[in-house]
This record gives sequence, C-alpha cells and structure tokens, in this order.
Amino acid sequence: MTATVTFRPAPRRLVGELDRRPHRSGSLRQLGPNWFAAVMGTGIVATAAATLPWQFPGLRGAATVVWALAAALLVALSVAWVAHWVRFPDTARDHRNHPVMSQFFGAPPMALLTVGGGTLLLGSDVIGMPAAVAIDWVLWTAGTVLGLLTAFAVPYRMFTRHRIDADAAFGGWLMPVVPPMVSAAMGALLIPHTPAGQPRMTMMLLCVAMFGLSLIAALITITMIWSRLVHHGTPAASMVPTLWIVLGPLGQSVTAAGLLANVAPAAMPDLYAKGLLVFSVIFGLATWGFAMLWLALACAVTVKTYRAGELTFNLTWWGFTFPLGTCVTGSTVLYTHTGADFFAAIAMILYVVLVAAWSAVAVRTARGVLNGALLRPAPATS
Repeated sequence: MTATVTFRPAPRRLVGELDRRPHRSGSLRQLGPNWFAAVMGTGIVATAAATLPWQFPGLRGAATVVWALAAALLVALSVAWVAHWVRFPDTARDHRNHPVMSQFFGAPPMALLTVGGGTLLLGSDVIGMPAAVAIDWVLWTAGTVLGLLTAFAVPYRMFTRHRIDADAAFGGWLMPVVPPMVSAAMGALLIPHTPAGQPRMTMMLLCVAMFGLSLIAALITITMIWSRLVHHGTPAASMVPTLWIVLGPLGQSVTAAGLLANVAPAAMPDLYAKGLLVFSVIFGLATWGFAMLWLALACAVTVKTYRAGELTFNLTWWGFTFPLGTCVTGSTVLYTHTGADFFAAIAMILYVVLVAAWSAVAVRTARGVLNGALLRPAPATS
C-alpha cells in the first residue's frame, strides 16, 4: 500500500517539527536542505550587483567578496550535508519524506547555480575566465540535473505519498519547481561559451524548455497559494516569510527571458531571435507588474505580523533575500531592453532593500549558529 502523510500547515509547530526526540541532538543532525537558502540569498547579492544599471567605484570589488563568501558557504554546507547523510541517514530520510522540509530540496541545486553564475560574472576577475567558465559548467550541470530531479520527484511524492489538506499550499511549494528557471537564466550566460552550431542551439533550446517547464509549474502553484490565502487567510507567523518565495519565479522568469533574448542571435535563426526579444519585453513587463503587486502584498502581511510581535527569527527569513534579488535582476534586464530609466531606478532601490534584508538575516543567522539556537531541535508545542 502507498504510505500517506497528512499535512496541516496552520499550527505554529510546523517549522522545525522534525527531530524532537530527546536522543536526537547534535548540530549536524539538524542540518536540512533549507540551509542552502543562505547560499542562494548571499549569492544573489553578488550577482545582482554585477549587473546593476548604475555602477559605482567599489561595487564590483564588494560583490566579488560576497560571491567568495557564498562560494565558501556552499563548500562548507555541501561537506556538512554529505556528512549529515552519512552519519544520520534516518534524519535525512525524515527530511526527504516530510511534506514541508522536502520542498526545500530545491535549495541545493539553486545554490549551485547561483554560485556558478557568480563565478562567471565575478570570479573571473580572481581566477581568470577559462577557470571560471570550467567551474560554472560543472556547477551549472550539477545544479541543472539536481534541479530537474527535484522538479519531478518532489511533486511526484506529493501526488502519491502525501495527503494534502485544502489549506496546505504555501510559498515553499515553489522551491522544487524554480531550479529549472534558474538553470535557464544561468545557462544563458554559458551560451557564448558553448561551441557554435548544433551544440549552442541545443543549449539554447534546452534553456527555453526549462524556462517553460518551470514557468507553467510555478503559475499553477502560485494560483493555489493565492486560493489558500483567500479562503484560509494568512499563514502562521513562522511561515509568513515564505510568501516572499513567490517573487522568485516571477523575477527569475523575467531575468531568464531577457538573458536568453540577449544571446539568441548567436544561437538561433534570426526570425526566432527577434521573436524572443519581443516576447521577453512583453512577457517581462506583464510579469514584473504582477511581481510588484505581490511584493506589496508580501510587505503588508509581513509588516502586520511584525507589528503583532509574532515575527520571530527562523531560517525561513532567507525567503526575504533571493526572491527579492530576482526582482532586482528582472528590473535590470527590463532597463537593458527598454532603456527606461524607471526600471534602472527600481533596480537600484530594490538592491538597497536587498542588501539591508540580507544583512539583517545574515547577522541573525550567524548569531544563531554561534549560540547554537539554530542547531538545536525546535521545542515541541501543543
């Protein structure tokens, strides 16, 4: 018989409900895939800075330092996570089977892709372009394979193993299906470094296909999240930051469409390249508009929760970073294609907000690691 798990996201005990048993202790045991969101959030601060419409002295150097931090964090977390699977396979399987934690298996591939893109955009200043391209190919390939796997496996397990309640939808449901969109955007950066002819065209077509795969899955999921909010109200305070995840596929799709349009003339017949450019602008403007609406809604709910004194720190706060960063890069590509200073100004404003959010979350995360608060099982609540 097929095993089923009932998922009710409303109770406040939802986040961190795994591994509460007294004998389960030790920081490594608590390491889940959601920790890789820290790499994503740190990496997007660097990559977004590299392409900002208005550059200023010191920005690229600072962005390179942040990229190096993201790369170091990726290496450290990857080693720790492998050790976690080796030493605590029971907990790792619990994470894989859990209706909430399993969604965040999309974070490791996106972390690989984000650091890979930063290596090409910024790391080349340090290690040289040939090495940067080689590393990016490795990270992009690994991230893409893992991302396609999560885009299939996590929904499949939701369809066949979990019994999902009517109020279950939350922003984390987007985590498994967004990686192919990140692959499409980061893949566009590699197309100029792909051999001309059939290899380059194949790479381009695969990126467009992954763009569509992720976009349609994300639109379906966002519709369910909207319905959940309308019919069941806002989620528990600990889950409010996951509302910001909706910005991820929106901003990243605008970014991917624009970047693919930039490289299309070198990879596709002229007719299709021109069509993709037109599509990227029309699609980008429409999607950007909805992203700004969602940003306003997410801000309003977050402020309301904060004023109620309920917004206590946990790892879901990293949801404030990467999704917002995609809105920065999306605004940047719209500026590139339209020449409208409006989008340049929005990109700069959102980047300032991104840096502020990242700083706040990074400091709290570091404090939680140092004092052990984030490395202990969450206490059970009734």
